[in-house]
Amino acid sequence: MKIYPRFFLIIALALCCSHVMHAQDKELEKANKKFKQYAFIDAQRIYLRLAEEGQTSPELFRKLGDSYYFNGLYEDGAKWYGKLVEMYPEETTPEYYFRYAQTLKAAKDYKKSDEIMKKFMELKGTDLRADLFKEEPNYLQGISYTDSDYKVENLRRMNSRYSDFGTTIYEGKLIFASSRDTGNFSKKIHTWNYEPFLDFYEAPIDAETGEVGKPEKFLKDLNTPFHESSAVFTADGNRVYFTRNNYNHGVKRRDANGTTRLKIYTSVKRGDGWSSAKELPFNDDSYSVSHPAISPDGKKLYFSSDMEGSLGQSDIWYVDIKGDDEYGEPQNLGNVINTEGRENFPFLSKKGNLYFSSDGRPGLGGLDVYVAAKDKNGDIAYVINLGEPVNSPQDDFAFIVDESQNKGYFSSNRYYGMGSDDIFSFTREPKPEPVCNTILDVVVKDSETLEPLPNATVILMDADSNVEQTLKVDENGKVRINTDCNVEKLIRADEPDYFSAEDHVVTKRNNEIREVELLLDPRITKVNEGDDLAKLLNLKPIYFDFDRFNIRPDAAIELVKVIAVMETNPGMVVEIRSHTDSRGNDQYNMILSDKRARSTADYIVSRGIERERISGKGFGESQLINKCSNGVECTEEEHQLNRRSEFIVTSLGGEELRSDPPQE
Repeated sequence: MKIYPRFFLIIALALCCSHVMHAQDKELEKANKKFKQYAFIDAQRIYLRLAEEGQTSPELFRKLGDSYYFNGLYEDGAKWYGKLVEMYPEETTPEYYFRYAQTLKAAKDYKKSDEIMKKFMELKGTDLRADLFKEEPNYLQGISYTDSDYKVENLRRMNSRYSDFGTTIYEGKLIFASSRDTGNFSKKIHTWNYEPFLDFYEAPIDAETGEVGKPEKFLKDLNTPFHESSAVFTADGNRVYFTRNNYNHGVKRRDANGTTRLKIYTSVKRGDGWSSAKELPFNDDSYSVSHPAISPDGKKLYFSSDMEGSLGQSDIWYVDIKGDDEYGEPQNLGNVINTEGRENFPFLSKKGNLYFSSDGRPGLGGLDVYVAAKDKNGDIAYVINLGEPVNSPQDDFAFIVDESQNKGYFSSNRYYGMGSDDIFSFTREPKPEPVCNTILDVVVKDSETLEPLPNATVILMDADSNVEQTLKVDENGKVRINTDCNVEKLIRADEPDYFSAEDHVVTKRNNEIREVELLLDPRITKVNEGDDLAKLLNLKPIYFDFDRFNIRPDAAIELVKVIAVMETNPGMVVEIRSHTDSRGNDQYNMILSDKRARSTADYIVSRGIERERISGKGFGESQLINKCSNGVECTEEEHQLNRRSEFIVTSLGGEELRSDPPQE
């Protein structure tokens, strides 16, 4: 049971004249009311009875499918979504094509699921879920690569026939949430799935064998008649953050639609007990905040929420922890992590790796567990599906791991479990690194005619520009390069009559074939003092991001052409003139443009050009090329045109201009 915000459609009833239809309408109205209250099981029983009596409508099929979908019973949901798509395709919205595709994966019908996802792509337009599917049409092949070194075990001795999920380790014990029946006949029943509400439990972990013992109630001071789950403790063990229904001081609060949302609360240890729970300041009655996780340094709190600014049904956010009960403003992790689907249950390992669950990415079905892989600068480069057996066609979530021990736990509602959700342990056995190759198919062409260049040479470099391979292309301008997986590479093409070109690639998986096209510009034949190399070389503009002065990857590719001209003309001296847009203080913009010019010059020097041959000067916003002066409203694209650099030839040094590289 994932206590998680849902969004539903409200349907209108069509009234019929006959007595039978009138009775059915009243039943449907009753079911819709229960559905709106999230009493899915009660609503489902009525919908099923109406369907058996022969009633059909897109609303009925949507609601029946949803009543299963939101309880993780995907195969049952697929039946009704299938009827919706088959009988009422014109009234099936894109989101229901997506849900249908997801439910088909529960039966491992990936071929049909992919067909439905293609229809979703056609209808949805701009959507990260569609874009990710388009980028990885062979996603199953990529996922299967990661399935070999996890060993998974269901903790049958501690799981119940109810929902058990969301683990953390505290003082040598496994802490988790459970809706198990404790023999208390007054325990409330949640109408969402007809299970008792969740409470916290603890189970001892044997230090030698890792065996998990018998569970008993935990955090009794914090359990309420409603849901508590997803606890996480600070490193010193003296503070806990956890998820709870919007219930405080004996009062249950609802949003404007009558829905009780989720909030994150915190409590401080007081002797053998805990202080009264205090909700965090960025909670709100109008949206849910849940599933907290703490960064290794204890300075950031990650969580899941559908607050304003979310990309989808639920996103991963974080706040800075500034002190006791003091927090920064929530920050969304953006579309590198989040999609229009559900992203939840974040976990930060001691190594700083971010694990989370998502149904918005190509996966095995339902919620899958992913890890965000970082590049050498610590930025998130791409996201990896953990594959089987951690992931399955059903929901897999709440993943935690001790990477130093290669052990951890996760939760799943897969079919062979004990209850609606079960807790699984896993070990990851280290093994020799497999031989992992990525194939780069490089083709070199003339940028103007797009004809292949058979005399070109291709150079493969690492991320620090160290040469690894130098290869000649064939008569079609092509060459195949075998290289390692999961690395950054620079690929450069040289041809005597052309300016060099580079591309930056990140290899991802074994036996992947990446196509790389390098378009080379013909060399210029004449340069005069005062010329702008940007115009002579037909450079794409050297743009800078707003308020920044770092060299963007697209700019670095263009600067290679400037470097090539200066290499073949050793007497040439160039002044870089950098310009900003009109936004910001005039004096500040002058300083910013100066930094941009110096940053560009420094990059060229780093590639082997002598310092005395390249200089930089900033002009701020004094030489705008369009109307976008102070106070004039312009688009981002119009402002970006003013954030440019020029490369003015100030001297040829008396040297004869060379259009070809010097001969040995």
